Amino acid sequence: MTSRSTSLSILAAIAGAAALYLGQEVFVPIALGLMMTALVRPVVQLLSRIHVPDAVGATLVTLGFLGLLGAGGYFLAGPLKGWMRDAPQTLSAARGKIEKLRKPIKQVSQAVEKAKDEVTGGSDQGKPGQQKTQSAPAPPPAGGSMVSPIVGRVFATTAGILSTLLQTVVIVFLVLATGDLLSRKIALLMPPQKTGTPEETVSEAESVVRRYLVVTLLLSGGQAVVVALVFTALGMPSPILWGVLTFLLECLPYIGALIMVGLITIASFAAFDSIGQIVLPPLAYITISSIQNNLVSPFAYGSGLRLNPLAVLIIVVIGWFLWGAAGAFVAVPLLAAVRVFAERSRTSSRLAEVLSD
Repeated sequence: MTSRSTSLSILAAIAGAAALYLGQEVFVPIALGLMMTALVRPVVQLLSRIHVPDAVGATLVTLGFLGLLGAGGYFLAGPLKGWMRDAPQTLSAARGKIEKLRKPIKQVSQAVEKAKDEVTGGSDQGKPGQQKTQSAPAPPPAGGSMVSPIVGRVFATTAGILSTLLQTVVIVFLVLATGDLLSRKIALLMPPQKTGTPEETVSEAESVVRRYLVVTLLLSGGQAVVVALVFTALGMPSPILWGVLTFLLECLPYIGALIMVGLITIASFAAFDSIGQIVLPPLAYITISSIQNNLVSPFAYGSGLRLNPLAVLIIVVIGWFLWGAAGAFVAVPLLAAVRVFAERSRTSSRLAEVLSD
């Protein structure tokens, strides 16, 4: 019986993952909308205390949210346009310098092969029908040929991003305009609680999600400012753009930092000549990120998150695989909400123990 229930659980998990992957166009806006709703609901509640109807408060918050997005897009348009314009030259310059660094390694490798042939007496030489041939290395592709697929993918996904953003905004508005209707409906579907009421459990889960999002945005913003200042001191081109990219990508646990280190390394190869100058920007970013993750983050998040680091890593990887960047973003707050529900439920204590640190 245990083996059968385990098999059914595995099949259910696989079916659920497949449904989430195939239905990401539906589920991603819903997940993002619920996250954003938890973030901005206190503003609507504050307006409600001064007798502003929920629908009006939701309209004001939604318009403010759209205004922030528009302002951010306006200020980012110039730097991003310049980056896209210079991307072919940047990639070409980085590739050329990497080839120069690889040249001594190739020479050493060829010397080792030659010595090996001399020691073995050139066993491959003199055999009939065999002749060593060495094909000339293919010329490196032009800078534009490498960046064109990247640019094509960026423009191909723009419509999808805008569609997801529009659906998210609509969901945020509808949930906020109906007050606590969604929370009450979720509470009706919840199993019996070990402590408190289902409404209190929903409120606590929303509070944990909100705290995580606020702290994450503040930490990402602070790290972005530090990165921009340090890169300015190091002479890195476009330090403000690197600060903005830090703010956006550091909201993705683990994965964002890896992407940033890769981008910074490529740009550093293109911008500087000496090895010391090339390695300084990525090393500086790794140092800043390590300090933030190991010293600042545990203090900032406090005991409200209390998640198993291994569970966080696994859920982030699964979220990235299923939904890309959106999945990695919602993975941790979703896991935090599940932990709250599991702790309060009478039947999910083992799950709460697994998810807790």
